[in-house]
Amino acid sequence: MCQNWTLSRGSPATDGMDYLSLVGEPCFTPSEAQKLKDRINNQGFVRVANVGGHWVYHAHLAPKPPTGDFREKLEGLLPLGRTPSETRSGWSSGTSQTYSISPRNISPWSSKATNIAHVCGLKGYVQRIERSRTVVIEFEGSFDRQDVPFRDVIHDRMTETISLQDPDPAVMFAHGDRRPLEVVDIFAPGAEPIDILKRYNQAQGLALDQDEMVYLVDQFRQLGRPPNDVELFMFAQVNSEHCRHKQFNARWTIDGKVRDKSLFQMIKNTHERNSRFTVSAYSDNAAVIQGEAAAFWAPDYSGTWKLNKDIVHILVKVETHNHPTAISPFPGAATGSGGEIRDEGAVGRGSMPKAGLCGFWVSDLLIPGMTAPWETDIGRPGHYASSLDIMLEAPIGSARFNNEFGRPCLTGCFRTLLTNDGETDKELEWRGYHKPIMIAGGVGTVRPQHALKNPADVRDGAHVIVLGGPAMLIGLGGGAASSSAGGEATADLDFDSVQRGNPEVQRRAQMVINTCIALGEQNPIAMIHDVGAGGLSNALPELVKDAGFGGNFELRQIDSVDGSMSPLQIFCNEAQERYVLLVNPDSLNRFMRICST
Repeated sequence: MCQNWTLSRGSPATDGMDYLSLVGEPCFTPSEAQKLKDRINNQGFVRVANVGGHWVYHAHLAPKPPTGDFREKLEGLLPLGRTPSETRSGWSSGTSQTYSISPRNISPWSSKATNIAHVCGLKGYVQRIERSRTVVIEFEGSFDRQDVPFRDVIHDRMTETISLQDPDPAVMFAHGDRRPLEVVDIFAPGAEPIDILKRYNQAQGLALDQDEMVYLVDQFRQLGRPPNDVELFMFAQVNSEHCRHKQFNARWTIDGKVRDKSLFQMIKNTHERNSRFTVSAYSDNAAVIQGEAAAFWAPDYSGTWKLNKDIVHILVKVETHNHPTAISPFPGAATGSGGEIRDEGAVGRGSMPKAGLCGFWVSDLLIPGMTAPWETDIGRPGHYASSLDIMLEAPIGSARFNNEFGRPCLTGCFRTLLTNDGETDKELEWRGYHKPIMIAGGVGTVRPQHALKNPADVRDGAHVIVLGGPAMLIGLGGGAASSSAGGEATADLDFDSVQRGNPEVQRRAQMVINTCIALGEQNPIAMIHDVGAGGLSNALPELVKDAGFGGNFELRQIDSVDGSMSPLQIFCNEAQERYVLLVNPDSLNRFMRICST
């Protein structure tokens, strides 16, 4: 095994910690490298002879001095590989260029690898492990361009950064100073409050409309103070189309005639006319229909598994995750399925996801060399993935999250459409799915005594608990971004709004929920919601409101991987794999004991 170590010392600005980097296995299989080569050559910008690369592992060491045992353990955990020169054995001496590709944020791999290292006895030695990729491209001719015309082929724009320089571990693992709450002084002299708020709205991508901004100015004028960034951001997420469904709840006038039902009322009409066999609909994270008697194994409070016989209701859910899938198909579709799975696990007082589905609607695929006669290339926003890339990556992202969580994705659908809806050939009005529709859905089960959220189950003084992974500086503004028209926000804001998924952490959280609901009447969870669009700024107010209470939230008690995060970033980030729960005081010890085992 190759031991290719690099030891570096952090600067005083990064608290003098040491960092360790070592070369790992190739990051591409031969078939993957060939596919990348073909895709680059098909673009026509350059001609590529070979593509290769390897992983590079970076460790942020703890203050405790490393020992021989430490290095031996770390070598045994990480898949070390050949030297970089061996990776390119057999290549010609043509012009080549080396690119370093690093995560934009803490990667799911980093979270898993760090946890494994700590469990294996390295907690006192290693603070965190991350990995990057070194990609080497050999060109058929000379190549001296500093730009990378094929950058979107070799890296994911949403989750990764690309550079000609090796990544700096001091920057990769850096923690800045804690950022303060920001006051947005809309009443500052020199401009109208509404104009100041409009500029802030545009700069932050809040997607507030005129009426909402007028409302906010009036409210804070009555309060006699300007708003802070948390209040504006929280208002934007909670009142976004994604969360509030303003268009679906709006009154419609068509051809001069006022319609008697909104779109949502039309959807709910079937349930209103015939609600037989429905336990709940349009009132929780998923719908529940009447189930049948079933036998199932579940642990009792002592941990002994016993055969139980009970009615088991069926829950069903389908939702969309369009915006993230357009920006970055694989993680976008993965977190789409992850969010839907959390909805299935957060029904009533806790429930269990069982099987899933996914579906995609995109514009014309335009497969190189196989363009269909009816297909047309009308271009797309630069930060949107192509329909072909979406269909090559997004279904795998959805399926992989389902599989790693432990729920099969059993079925799905796929359609393409791009059509000219203009009245004449000269009046082009294209209709299609450049911003795709991605649906995630599934079925699960819930026990009858846990099927409904009942405020009477929650008592004064109940503990508000965030279950799952830590807060991360990812997924800011997803609710607002997904409610904006395509191209309305900037590419940077769109990238900021997309999340990353960690199905293993979500599975651990679901195992806690499973154990709680297995206790039947002794279930310590009084009420539960999942964390989605808007992060905790949406989930926590929704939780306490449904319980009929108010709540006090201590933001600095929320587990976070970055101590420099501002109150806005802590409260509004959409880090995945989290649930919010209410646990009554007399059930807290029982719940904590379940989490610790």
